Amino acid sequence: MSAIVLGGSSLEHVAVRLAKELGVDYVKVETRKFPDGEKYVRITEDVEGKTAIVVQSMYHRPDEYLLEYFLIVDTLKDLGAKKVIGVIPYFAYARQDQRFKPGEAISLKTVSKLIESAGTDVLYTVDVHRHRVEEAEFSRLVKIPVHNLTAMPELAKYVVENYDLKDPVVIGPDAEAEYWARIAAEAIGAEHDYLEKRRISDREVEIKPKRLNVRGRDVLIVDDIISTGGTMVKAIEVIKREGARRIIAACTHPVLVEGALAKILRAGAEDVIATDTIPSPISRVSIVPILARAIKREISS
Repeated sequence: MSAIVLGGSSLEHVAVRLAKELGVDYVKVETRKFPDGEKYVRITEDVEGKTAIVVQSMYHRPDEYLLEYFLIVDTLKDLGAKKVIGVIPYFAYARQDQRFKPGEAISLKTVSKLIESAGTDVLYTVDVHRHRVEEAEFSRLVKIPVHNLTAMPELAKYVVENYDLKDPVVIGPDAEAEYWARIAAEAIGAEHDYLEKRRISDREVEIKPKRLNVRGRDVLIVDDIISTGGTMVKAIEVIKREGARRIIAACTHPVLVEGALAKILRAGAEDVIATDTIPSPISRVSIVPILARAIKREISS
């Protein structure tokens, strides 16, 4: 089955690299805006009978990038593409995966259904925001196969290869992030833990690692997203207070708004590392090999 890779405007450089890694052709998507803000999309080559791999990340301007994705996928199906594999490394609207207050939109459900109805046959994403939103959760929302890959092993390996860590431990900044910490720690043969909030009295709360002593050790703090940096800053402050020797922060998705990077460095992190699901100054770990390994199995089957 012949395959091609197409990149939306949000992550075209990753799409080009993915095509090279897979050994398939890259097809340019022409996009521009009309004077009234409407999006123009044109597929520049013949796609009939081919498996089309569409790469589009949904960061910073998710509504625009989602609509562009829908137009690309629907056009590919109109032009006779045999199969469309959607690659959405940063999946917007995953935070709202349930109705927390009466009347709220379940955004994950709505967006997932739109991605399917546009013509996506298989979906790949990376470290979806809520760790409980795994493949089983997606399967209840859409009829298409969904593969939620993780970049945590690659992030942890990058840190080990580039920093001389002493007795490292991987920490999640809260209980939810323990999921990411465990995966990262397993990849480098380290211990892992997470920060636990314990109420001592009605006015006093203690935050510290649940099990491990980090004094004198090098700590890698991992999370799926760094947005405003507030969670990571608090975690760094706690880890410093507990006597860690060095602290390095890492995440999959570097949203980095409201001066997040500077806040984290000021708090005491030696460095901050992320992947290229979102282009940023700290996007040093490529998700291309992760995607390529998974998609090779898909297009060869």
